[in-house]
Amino acid sequence: MTKPNYAFAKRQRDSAKKQKKEEKRQRKALHSDETASASTADVNDAATLPVATH
Repeated sequence: MTKPNYAFAKRQRDSAKKQKKEEKRQRKALHSDETASASTADVNDAATLPVATH
């Protein structure tokens, strides 16, 4: 019977964890960029609207 290679299994787990963390970081960065550009666009739209004076 072969002996389990715990070091290899640990490297595989760590690699998977690191990849998952990186994907999450990218999703968050993409989401924050979208919300930042959306809020900036909203402010710019409001600034360009004509103000009604009576």
